[in-house]
Amino acid sequence: MLFKNHDFINRRRFLQGVGVSLALPWLDSSMMSAPVRIKRLVCFGNHLGFYPEAFFPKKSGLDYVSGETLKHIEKHRKDFTVFSNLDDGTNGGHAGVHAFLSGGIRKEMAAGFPEKNITIDQVAAEHVGSATRFPSITAGIDAGTNMVWTRSGVSVPPVNNPAKLFGALFVNQDKSSKAKQRIGLLHRSSVLDALRESAKTLNGKLDSADRDKLDQYLTSVRDVERRLQMSREWLDKPKPYSPIKAIVQTERQHIEEMPLLCDLMALALQTDSTRVTTFEVPISFRTSELNVGGYHSLSHHGKAEDRLLQLQKVEKYWMEQFGFFLTRLKETKVFDDTLVLLGSGMSDGSRHSNRDLPVLLAGGGIKHKGHLICPADGSKRVPLSNLLLSTLQWFGCEREMFGKSSGTFSPMQLS
Repeated sequence: MLFKNHDFINRRRFLQGVGVSLALPWLDSSMMSAPVRIKRLVCFGNHLGFYPEAFFPKKSGLDYVSGETLKHIEKHRKDFTVFSNLDDGTNGGHAGVHAFLSGGIRKEMAAGFPEKNITIDQVAAEHVGSATRFPSITAGIDAGTNMVWTRSGVSVPPVNNPAKLFGALFVNQDKSSKAKQRIGLLHRSSVLDALRESAKTLNGKLDSADRDKLDQYLTSVRDVERRLQMSREWLDKPKPYSPIKAIVQTERQHIEEMPLLCDLMALALQTDSTRVTTFEVPISFRTSELNVGGYHSLSHHGKAEDRLLQLQKVEKYWMEQFGFFLTRLKETKVFDDTLVLLGSGMSDGSRHSNRDLPVLLAGGGIKHKGHLICPADGSKRVPLSNLLLSTLQWFGCEREMFGKSSGTFSPMQLS
């Protein structure tokens, strides 16, 4: 069910109520006869982190006692590792949140790095290329939290409409719609060709600083061209059969959208429509739907008992949804080939701190460590970006650096 608390609606009843009924999982006979170990990557992030006292266990190792937050995913405890003392030295409070998946590189710093502030999911998406219909899927509530960035320094907004995501995954276009889309792709390609030619003419007339800006612009153009090419390649390929009934367009609460979007993310991975997904919970998440105060207001709890109780109710809901998502991956037999990262670029909203971030890694078929306490001393601290680098290597990306990494993640093997 969606919630364990009887005060909330039953998960199966809710899914049926919005036109969703469970069916047999999508199967492909060729995959059944000759299984291919496909690696997948999922990243969950929220804007204001988790209350540290409830998130981090007191004891290290496998026999830790789950706190108020992790107890809601207790059934999966053998299949994840929670980390203490991980961050990339980022600061800026709210302005530092969007550097969570970029290896600590804020957008203001991006120009000084060869890959700008590209995030781990987009590196993985480039590795996948056109092998799937969608190199990556960014989903989330409302406008998201600026968690996903391309190598040209462009923020990727989340898909926040379950009906729209369902259509993109499973609804095949008719001939007329395909023809219109084909014309649109050709038109956009022609526009990009014209822009590139204009840039070549302009390049010789610019000073060094302006040429750098033009190069950044052309990088963005190349990104768009690459995506247009992939759209053309997949335009005439049929979409997979949907294991669920169509999700219809209607007004929904945030607490109704989140489970639907998470289910669709799991289905996208199961049907190999994508191998990379992210989910963003923004500062605008409507906690009033859980009968508590505003999210931002509760994050400034000042350790007041009443506010902490309300905040933990919100975090309970999120962790239950995360737990349901892990269960879906296990049910569809993709969990052991999927690494799932959960965390935030903010550790404690009450202090606006970007240090000692809440980070959890699940699945992937790796040997998990329970609660792994990384070195806290400044000279021995291990950057979060080292863990992100090792995650990319697990995914199959051949690289020796990511963001502010100083090497691979030495406290734990991901291979």
